[in-house]
Amino acid sequence: MPTNPPLTARPSREVDLAARPASMRLPLHRCALVVVDMQHQFCSPGGLSHESGADIGLARRAIEPIRRLLSAFRGHGLPVVHTREGFLPDLSDCPPLTLQRIQRDGQPLVGQEGPLGRVLVRGEPGHEIIPELAPAPGEIVIDKPGIGTFARTGLEAVLREARIDHLLVTGVTTDVCVHTFIREANDRGLNCVLVEDACASFDPQLHAAAVAMTLQQGGLFGWVADSGAVVRALGETPSAS
Repeated sequence: MPTNPPLTARPSREVDLAARPASMRLPLHRCALVVVDMQHQFCSPGGLSHESGADIGLARRAIEPIRRLLSAFRGHGLPVVHTREGFLPDLSDCPPLTLQRIQRDGQPLVGQEGPLGRVLVRGEPGHEIIPELAPAPGEIVIDKPGIGTFARTGLEAVLREARIDHLLVTGVTTDVCVHTFIREANDRGLNCVLVEDACASFDPQLHAAAVAMTLQQGGLFGWVADSGAVVRALGETPSAS
């Protein structure tokens, strides 16, 4: 469960956001930026992804767009939610299938010692968010025991209490944790904008596929925009309602 201060209500204001499949009216007073799993284990040398042979340079492409979005959201006093994937030290909250993964090509297993401490264990160096995108005081940090973010975390209650129903989603990886977040949010009646250049995958084809899946059937899972469009929208003079 999150231990951060609750998100607070904000004055009503809306901006136009250039997006696909169609532009949208974004209610900033009901909006939050979500940064998914920008942790050392996925983005830094010595982390799980790097040790597994993935090109972490692909993941790190999302850093600068996310940093620009963080600056814009913080500058407008808008809420930010960070997520971290990881498990309790005794692994009691780790899904059984995750524990049963077969070690392949020297890939570290969850809970084993690695260059950044025990892999995907809370409190270890590799579990922390990279310093370029470190949470600011008062921002919500959700520790999630798996790929999805809504199960066993309390995030939905936090968003409902703050009357937030529009989420700009960023982070890694587009095809796994990010798209799982969007699908789960969609089933809860939450509107998601996938910020395309502020997300990344270790396989560019899977990144493109996740974007396409979001847009299928006229935006089945939400909207897609780029970070520049979001920053420009936030730079507009907001309208009161």
